[in-house]
Amino acid sequence: MNARLRTLALAAAFSAFAATVATSTAAIAAPLENGPPAPEFTGITQWLNSEPLKLQQLRGKVVLVDFWTYSCINCANTLPYVKSWNQKYKDQGLTVIGVHTPEYPFERDTGNVKTAIKRLGISYPVALDNQYATWNAYNNQYWPAFYLIDKKGQIVYSHFGEGDYAQTEARIQALLAQKS
Repeated sequence: MNARLRTLALAAAFSAFAATVATSTAAIAAPLENGPPAPEFTGITQWLNSEPLKLQQLRGKVVLVDFWTYSCINCANTLPYVKSWNQKYKDQGLTVIGVHTPEYPFERDTGNVKTAIKRLGISYPVALDNQYATWNAYNNQYWPAFYLIDKKGQIVYSHFGEGDYAQTEARIQALLAQKS
């Protein structure tokens, strides 16, 4: 009987712990309803696949800013999703912008980035952030990192690392459905 009571007590304690973790995780992953204004792209040394862009000219669109670097395996794993979202939603008002922020010195070379973009089949704009100016403006710390900006220019969602693709896509869809 003692062993059974201990097992039940442990199960109850674990259940309470799991509920607390689930609540905490939901709060961390919850999208921001009225987030901060998105920082402007700054210190970009070159734009690839596009003329230079400013967030102000993208008002009225939903913008996905993807901080990445071409030799990061985690970035490579997210790339099929980013490319898919670009294809599916670009005609509905989504603008995907890859902010290439190098981790290693060889990733600063524009020729290497151009070769990678071609090899990877990236067609959306890519901003070269070799000095980490835009990275720092976003207070970013991770590769890959997604920031969703609503039609008013506010960051309303972020995700770091791999995973939660369905959640990110659902948020893109919700933002596209909103009135300006």
